[in-house]
Amino acid sequence: MKLRGKLWALCLLLSAVPAFSQVKMTRDQILFYTSDWKGERFPDGRPKLPDQLLKRAVDMTIEDVWDYLRAHGYRNQFESGWQALHIDKPFAGRALTAQYMPTRPDMAKAIKAEGKAEGRVGDTNSWPIAELQNGDVYVADGFGKVIEGTLIGSNLGNGVAAHTHTGFIFDAGIRDQEENREIPNFNGFYRGYDPSAWADMELTSINAPLRIGRAIVLPGDLVLAKPEGVIFIPAILAEDAISTAEFTALTDEFNFDLNQQGKNGGQFEGGWNAAKYDAFAKWIDAHPEKLKMSREEFNALLAKAKQRKED
Repeated sequence: MKLRGKLWALCLLLSAVPAFSQVKMTRDQILFYTSDWKGERFPDGRPKLPDQLLKRAVDMTIEDVWDYLRAHGYRNQFESGWQALHIDKPFAGRALTAQYMPTRPDMAKAIKAEGKAEGRVGDTNSWPIAELQNGDVYVADGFGKVIEGTLIGSNLGNGVAAHTHTGFIFDAGIRDQEENREIPNFNGFYRGYDPSAWADMELTSINAPLRIGRAIVLPGDLVLAKPEGVIFIPAILAEDAISTAEFTALTDEFNFDLNQQGKNGGQFEGGWNAAKYDAFAKWIDAHPEKLKMSREEFNALLAKAKQRKED
């Protein structure tokens, strides 16, 4: 009877503790959504894009990346209409996602009980910040709420900055805008400013797929924020997307030079053929400092571009 009683007590204890987190996506769940990614991952399962790629991404135009994604069937990756701490300073990083919903008492009670069991502290809007890594961008779906939808003030803003050294994208509001602007190496895009504290909102997931306006975001996506808007680049395409965008930018620069020298005739926008691509390659030979990708990558993209013209 004593053994049976102990077993019964153990069952009760186990039933009181969730088998896995309901708010934070498990590693297996993240692997399910990002199964095509074959590179390095964070312990939580998110794809870990190389730091160097994040730096290269900042110099790309939205249009060049957007064209690449559209050509590969990704039609819902861009969103515009933002305010920003520093609108003229682009930034890029890996997405860590969080979803918020209007508060419902029974749901809020369950979420807070889970947080207590997991040892989480503070309001739920601080929980995603504790998960952030250097180079991340905190991407939050706050259903566009600004008044009492301010996901961070200056204290949490400093927390995001300390963890990421990058910034955030909020489909929601912020408060303490002036103080957040003073944080070094920190930027953020958001829907609006309001002095109110956040209220009647609840965190419902960490690292789940999100909809930000008309864009779809998965954890680990490459986030590129520029004055024109924000584009979310799937991790599986990120390196090729950036290299292709760099190649496009180089062809544009070469073509601009020809236009300025009056060497393009009436083909101001192109006239690309095998001879022109060969001249472009020689121009790169003379300006190797312009290449951020490897020469092997450049040669492969050049061969592909020439083949398209021949076809």
